[in-house]
Amino acid sequence: MLLAALIVLCELGGCGRAQLQPAGPVGDAEREILLDSVVIMLAIIVPTIIAIFAVVWWYRPSNARARRLPDFVYSGRVELVVWSIPVLVIIFLGGIAWIGSHDLDPAKPLPSKQPALDVQVVSLDWKWLFIYPKLGIASVNRLVVPAGVPLHLTLTSASVWNVFWVPQLGSMIYCMSGMADTLYLEASKPGVYYGESAMISGDGFADMHFDTDAVPADRFDAWVASTRGAGPVLDEQSYRRLLRQSVPPRPYTYRSVEPGLFADIVMLRLPPGQGPHGGVPSVHPVGGSNAHSVTLR
Repeated sequence: MLLAALIVLCELGGCGRAQLQPAGPVGDAEREILLDSVVIMLAIIVPTIIAIFAVVWWYRPSNARARRLPDFVYSGRVELVVWSIPVLVIIFLGGIAWIGSHDLDPAKPLPSKQPALDVQVVSLDWKWLFIYPKLGIASVNRLVVPAGVPLHLTLTSASVWNVFWVPQLGSMIYCMSGMADTLYLEASKPGVYYGESAMISGDGFADMHFDTDAVPADRFDAWVASTRGAGPVLDEQSYRRLLRQSVPPRPYTYRSVEPGLFADIVMLRLPPGQGPHGGVPSVHPVGGSNAHSVTLR
């Protein structure tokens, strides 16, 4: 039993680590809200734990000085204490939630001297499509961004309801078919930040993740130039192939994007995900790239 408890504690030790190591202003603000909330709630937890041990010690059988009142029913002083502290905690937590919900509104642009980079995000089965509309390129399962530059993300789903989340950068947001949501994020420093789907969406859900590569500005420009020089074109025909349920064995890019493609996806002028043809495909990359039975391009 003790060994099982230790194993569970070790596993839980890895939970939430990314949120406590933020790499952007939104993540920093969310960590501050989390820590402030914990400190405020400790105003109830710590005194309660101390009171439990104090009462047990004071009313031990060997303590003749303990005054026992078996007929005790009501005390205004006790009522004042047990109600005032929780009320104050609720007021403080409510204030933090109120202020944070306005300051961290996903659609609120982040203050910066640099213009935001526009990225259009499409949730597919079971992969992420990132379109850079002003640069005319796209990538699958890899989001490359310049460090220190705000990101203006416009998100939708070409299939079921899904959730976009890069834990170290901050807020998660829902992706819904026929709708476009807005999210502002920023990676303050270069690094590779894990991104994932936070909504169970079918057989390939566990493998529906991506890397957010935050790189210096010169490396981002070099990546854009190299992407424009190789790869296929993302047009209606290649997009329809993307709709097939699959997990890509590795990220890849498109050298150009058909104008207005994202708007056609949002407005449902292009069909939603068609699902598998001829049965459910093998989408788990257990056996390497050969385990993917669906050809993407």
